[in-house]
Amino acid sequence: MKKQRHLLAGTFLLSVMCAVPALAQDYDLVINNGRVMDPETLYDDFANVGIKDGRIVAISKDPLTGAETVDATGQIVAPGFIDTHFHWQTPIGYRVGLRDGLTSSMDFEAGCAGSYIAAWYEARVGVTQANYGCAVSHELARAVVLDGAEGDFLINGPIAALETRKKPGWSVTRPTLEQGNAILEEIDKGLQAGAPGIGSTVGYMREGVSSREMFEVQKVGARYGRPTGAHTRYTLGTDTTENNGAQELIANALTLGAPAIVLHFNNPGWRLAQQMIVGLQEQGHNIWGEIYPYAAGSTTLNASFLQPESWVGQLGNRYENTVLDPVTNEYYTLETFKTDMAANPTKPIVVFKMPAEDAPKWLTLKGVTVGSDALPPEPYFGPWDIPLDQLGNTHPRAAGARGITIRFGRENNIPMMQLMSILSYNAAKHLGDTGLKAMQERGRIQTGMVADIVVFDPETFTDNSTYEKGAVPSTGMKAVIVNGQVALRDDKVLPVFAGQPIRFEPQDKPRFVPVSVEAWNAEFSTGMPSDFSGIPADGGN
Repeated sequence: MKKQRHLLAGTFLLSVMCAVPALAQDYDLVINNGRVMDPETLYDDFANVGIKDGRIVAISKDPLTGAETVDATGQIVAPGFIDTHFHWQTPIGYRVGLRDGLTSSMDFEAGCAGSYIAAWYEARVGVTQANYGCAVSHELARAVVLDGAEGDFLINGPIAALETRKKPGWSVTRPTLEQGNAILEEIDKGLQAGAPGIGSTVGYMREGVSSREMFEVQKVGARYGRPTGAHTRYTLGTDTTENNGAQELIANALTLGAPAIVLHFNNPGWRLAQQMIVGLQEQGHNIWGEIYPYAAGSTTLNASFLQPESWVGQLGNRYENTVLDPVTNEYYTLETFKTDMAANPTKPIVVFKMPAEDAPKWLTLKGVTVGSDALPPEPYFGPWDIPLDQLGNTHPRAAGARGITIRFGRENNIPMMQLMSILSYNAAKHLGDTGLKAMQERGRIQTGMVADIVVFDPETFTDNSTYEKGAVPSTGMKAVIVNGQVALRDDKVLPVFAGQPIRFEPQDKPRFVPVSVEAWNAEFSTGMPSDFSGIPADGGN
């Protein structure tokens, strides 16, 4: 491997040195004296990076000068971090994300209602500090059709669920054929508008979403060649049910020839989930999974799996040591859980579900991505420069998922190239393979690529957020460059709004094909002829 790396490095430098402009002033920005790391080619060497018009145009051993300079002595220079599971899609969320090295954020779980995808993107043009993207939402499509959800609040994408979840239809209702087709058509509208894929919270809709509906949802995405990311059925569950949910998503994807993302599989049974995902990747399938390096997760009080009959009765848990109120920093009891459920059913809470010693192990897994699953604290909206001490509490992953990844890597001797892969390149690779151009040219430090770059000290960059104070930003980030512009210097976010959309070009025509009554009701019939006399005893094999 060492010999291969040197060969790659030599070839890489030879190619880029030919591209070095003769005049120093041709560079808009240079990053000098850093340890440059590219996870795709495994290039890892001390070099200088020249940037012009938002792209990397030179990587050279020779010193470079330009209009603006970042001294990266003692720092790592790597692709900007990419998060495909970021719910905090507001100005303050992008700011806290930049402190954690986040240059591209997407939401492939909760998503945005299909009819509002275009408006969601339009609202962020020219006023967003990091790159932004949003899948079309299965859950919100059900809320629109089954609960009559409508209004401008739906433009808020994932945060809209805090309102729509106040009604139960989206979760528990089995749609009729007409309603089912309306749900699928709403999803298609979002893909037609350029959404990078579908986000499904089927794990919150176990009673309402049949296996047929989930298959048809993924089929809508398959017609566009786009992935479905799912909080899988039965999550949270046991080491058997968790993997049954992942197997549903994966089997549908393989049948349809479509990509899929097994969201936050760092739950019971994760070793088998990883084995399935790696095996499929080795066979050439665009199936991948994500983790976040925390023993606890976060959700809303009315999550179906948190109700007493499930959390206590079926799974054998106790609220007193698993379910935390981030506002009071006290654990629930059965009585206080029921009281808060009645008063505020969509209140965010923290759920302890895995051994703490497992978290660093997830960072060593092959082919995964780090998705923070960042939930916003209150206030949900406001200016980007709101004083951070005005933010309420939330799960620490919202502010520190990348900082804790680097810290755990430092403490557990995990190779830095592995960390750069799971924080950036892997997501770009898998999404790029769906045809998403914005990801084909990110997640890499190579000439011609978009200059989304992080510069950080590997010995000091760290998370500071805790379960008691979840919105405290990370520190130790020297610079964050978004589309060639310095958006952060020395842990200070600058008023630079260089974020670009992560989306496909809108389509002229929908690709929605209504499901027939025969297909929708297929699971209710045997599918066998009434006369069995003509069937051979051996089944025809």
